[in-house]
Amino acid sequence: MVRQFGFFVNSDACSGCRTCQVACKDRHDTRAGVQLRRVYEVTAGGWQQKDAAWVPAVAAYYLSVSCFHCQTPVCGQQCSTDAIWKRPDGIVLIDESKCTKCHKCENDCPYGAIRWDADANAVRKCDFCAEDLDAGQPPACVAACPSRALDYGEYDGLKQRYGTTSRVFPLADPVVAGPALVLKPHRHAAAAAARAPEVANWEEV
Repeated sequence: MVRQFGFFVNSDACSGCRTCQVACKDRHDTRAGVQLRRVYEVTAGGWQQKDAAWVPAVAAYYLSVSCFHCQTPVCGQQCSTDAIWKRPDGIVLIDESKCTKCHKCENDCPYGAIRWDADANAVRKCDFCAEDLDAGQPPACVAACPSRALDYGEYDGLKQRYGTTSRVFPLADPVVAGPALVLKPHRHAAAAAARAPEVANWEEV
């Protein structure tokens, strides 16, 4: 039995094409503005004067994010009706029949992964494409990524294969909830962190 499924995100391979985002919207039929998977555009730096000229000293990268199916999900721990629960394989799901629409989980999630869908009158999040997973198929975002920047699998196996990093701007400290995420930071991530990074597309994500 798999104890905990997780995602691998290779930010260094992400081109920002948003194919993962589109595939997720198509698979879950979410309305405009409800993004269960999002792609951050991170930018940092500016212009520096070098002798008589001004030259760019910038760093930028893309980061694909969703619910990370945390090992200790804060959203579920704080839910008063136990509407948020974990499967034996670690996938975190929402039982809409128990949800009171209080929106507390939206505020509690350190990754902003839980979204309100007004058309469905429900809070929604990445469900790891659990039905597809049970049928032996990968999550839609992983299957769609043209640059193979996304992968999934048993979390311990992903750590052994790719490493253990799970924090880069703008993600929260992994100590908060223990995200089942293995991340390869972009080669510009360290330079960006030293130059006051910002998310350039807040209105989208």
